Amino acid sequence: MPKSAHSPALSSEPAGPLARRGLMFILSSPSGGGKTTISRMLLEQDPDVCISVSVTTRAPRPGEVDGTHYHFVSQAEFDRMVENEELLEWARVFDHCYGTPKAQVKAGLKNGQDYLFDIDWQGTQQLYQKLERDVVRVFLLPPSIEELRRRLTGRGTDSAEIIAGRMERARSEISHWDGYDYVVVNDDMQTCYKKVTEILEAERMRRARQTGLIGFVRELMQPEG
Repeated sequence: MPKSAHSPALSSEPAGPLARRGLMFILSSPSGGGKTTISRMLLEQDPDVCISVSVTTRAPRPGEVDGTHYHFVSQAEFDRMVENEELLEWARVFDHCYGTPKAQVKAGLKNGQDYLFDIDWQGTQQLYQKLERDVVRVFLLPPSIEELRRRLTGRGTDSAEIIAGRMERARSEISHWDGYDYVVVNDDMQTCYKKVTEILEAERMRRARQTGLIGFVRELMQPEG
């Protein structure tokens, strides 16, 4: 019996990756909690994750390239972007401003690009308020406050006064743990990394993010013959 023009045969070839919407994967932790190391591991080992290029008012450092490391702008231009709501989140750090361009990220999300954000709870709140459905929030906790102090001291780069300040800020940051979707205790870096990647993979598989599912399932439901 010939195939109907309206009932295409199912392909015997394996299906390729289904189209999906990207996500904004946020990692937060107190200083010494491991977010920088975990972020670096993700970027090195997962080709589907990138960090969005932020806008900043500070001057380029030696070796930094405009558009690659940061978009370097004047304070007046940054203020204009804030006024026109062109930034998803922004903050002033010491004497300079940093922000995440909205257009760049929204276009990437539509095309299935995942973005990694290594930011604090305030930046997390801003992103969540703007693009709630695209945000996945992960907070990394140290196994104990004593271990956190040991990690900070073990760096050998900060004075006792600076470490005391970091510890005080750490307690403040930890108090916001319940504003996150996932909380992982980082008592071993490799184990923590594995848990973080499992979270990322599960979030990628959410039905709402798999935009190619509707067409794929419709094809599966076509009658044979």
